[in-house]
Amino acid sequence: MRLLHTSDWHLGRAFHRVNMLGAQAEFIGHLVTTVREREVDAVVVSGDVYDRAVPPLAAVELFDDALHRLAELGVPTVMISGNHDSARRLGVGAGLIGRAGIHLRTDASACGTPVMLADAHGDVAFYGLPYLEPALVKDEFAVEKAGHEAVLAAAMERVRADLATRDRGTRSVVLAHAFVTGGEASDSERDISVGGVASVPAGIFDGVDYVALGHLHGSQVITERVRYSGSPLAYSFSETGHRKSMWLVDLGADGSVETERVDCPVPRPLARIRGELEDLLADPELARHEDAWIEATLTDSLRPSDPMARLSERFPHTLSLVFAPERSPEDPDVSYARRLAGRNDRQIAEDFVAHVRGSGPDEREQAVLQDAFDAVRADDAVREVAR
Repeated sequence: MRLLHTSDWHLGRAFHRVNMLGAQAEFIGHLVTTVREREVDAVVVSGDVYDRAVPPLAAVELFDDALHRLAELGVPTVMISGNHDSARRLGVGAGLIGRAGIHLRTDASACGTPVMLADAHGDVAFYGLPYLEPALVKDEFAVEKAGHEAVLAAAMERVRADLATRDRGTRSVVLAHAFVTGGEASDSERDISVGGVASVPAGIFDGVDYVALGHLHGSQVITERVRYSGSPLAYSFSETGHRKSMWLVDLGADGSVETERVDCPVPRPLARIRGELEDLLADPELARHEDAWIEATLTDSLRPSDPMARLSERFPHTLSLVFAPERSPEDPDVSYARRLAGRNDRQIAEDFVAHVRGSGPDEREQAVLQDAFDAVRADDAVREVAR
């Protein structure tokens, strides 16, 4: 069976104020063409279909168009909700839409109920694990402490239990939206950490033939059977080096996996340039970036006058301007920035406590701070569901 694995469409999202709807529509057209021309048997979409819980009307219309075009091809599609989606909204009408071959899996309680498809070699069970916000699903999975690893492990227990009831030789595919250990994050993913832990081990998914992951925006291989497709478009300059693509997966009769990357159309290349303003305007080596979307970091010791306008004369698609004047290591601004680099919200809060009190928080106080941050995340998740 030939699968096309994609995720993280983020329909409705802009790129530094640039409307991406046209590029997203071009991607949908490319997806449909790939399905038809490469004789794909099933499409899997591993979450973050939309960029937010209540998407703009134009994004909903594009999603509707995508569903109609896929249904017209007669190729089944299995789709889960991600942490940016409203599971309830995305899942509206799932029963009716399923009759057209578009299978929406947005309910955590249905993790162990697969979509059954078949080819000449027998059945393939597709298990959809939507994004599992631990605070919201811990009761469903009867876990003592809410955490990503605990709820995903419980969901996978249901998958294995169902798979054990199937005919021997039934192959299996799991769709999941999660941060798996070994994956490389970018700036455009929303933080999903709970208890200070964001990632889960890949071993959670042992026992299935292929795991189609969503959430991280870079296409990457965790193991030969566990992969991220990545987002089809770049949504931050941290993705400048990404090759945007989908995975074409051939699932053999024995459950073996062969994969091929299918590149996605690029609306405009990205480039990060750095240096003093006059050097950036004069450097002939930068001519290759003149048609790219640009993030420019200026290192001038004094802020130049009207830098965006001057940069835009040479680089008309400059979208982001960062000031990082080169200073001595003793400069207090430099040391402060270094202290913050790579630190999460809880660590910054702990640093603040140490700065004010003269000593950092003890273990009990660290737990209180972590619980507070987790509670804020849980409240945000509940509000997203209620919207």
